[in-house]
Amino acid sequence: MKPIKSYRNPSFMNSDEARPLRILAEYLEPERRLARHGIKDTLVFFGSARLQEGSVYYEAARQIAFRMTQWSKSLSPDDQRRFVVCTGGGPGIMEAANRGASEARGFNIGMTISLPHEEAANPYITRELSFHFHYFFMRKFWMAYMAKAILVFPGGFGTLDELFEMLTLKQTQRMQKPMPVVLFGNDYWREVINFDALVRHGTIAAKDVELVHRTDSVDDACQWLMRHLTEEALGHPGAML
Repeated sequence: MKPIKSYRNPSFMNSDEARPLRILAEYLEPERRLARHGIKDTLVFFGSARLQEGSVYYEAARQIAFRMTQWSKSLSPDDQRRFVVCTGGGPGIMEAANRGASEARGFNIGMTISLPHEEAANPYITRELSFHFHYFFMRKFWMAYMAKAILVFPGGFGTLDELFEMLTLKQTQRMQKPMPVVLFGNDYWREVINFDALVRHGTIAAKDVELVHRTDSVDDACQWLMRHLTEEALGHPGAML
């Protein structure tokens, strides 16, 4: 029997000892594919998988993704792959954002994650830019590394985890690039996260509240993002932290 090369040996590649190789693969393969398609940076949408078509938040995410994709495509030819819509690739708000970008005939990215109860990638992701991760931290890395702005819609544990990780990176200045963060849905966020209470208890500084822009308006969200991306990111293409 012909010997099996180690990198072709499933029992080794799926072993504890080969975990560093699997982690590295989730860095190198997305990097190669994103570069091949000329993706310089992204606009990331976070939000609940449970908010379905017809809900206020689903339709708002769809509209914002559509308008931001149209705006991105209107930039100079060298910048046509700027601020590409990126989501976690699942249903709900993620589907809405991928759908809006697809309806604007723009490239869009989906980064799904393997879970005990598997959710299929939504059908609106650009086929060549559908990624599937095993490691949550590698998925988060790619979302943070490529992002030039973030929109956060109402969501549960996963959305809150993603939001607070981004805010922590900004607050501690481990993320050096400008990173506009929009919280969409004033009533929801006012009830779920009491930023003023955090300030009052002395656990965050008053200026930390300014790390986010809160709105209920599709027009306001788009205008605010376009202004910040034009002023802070347009002249600085490429992924960075």
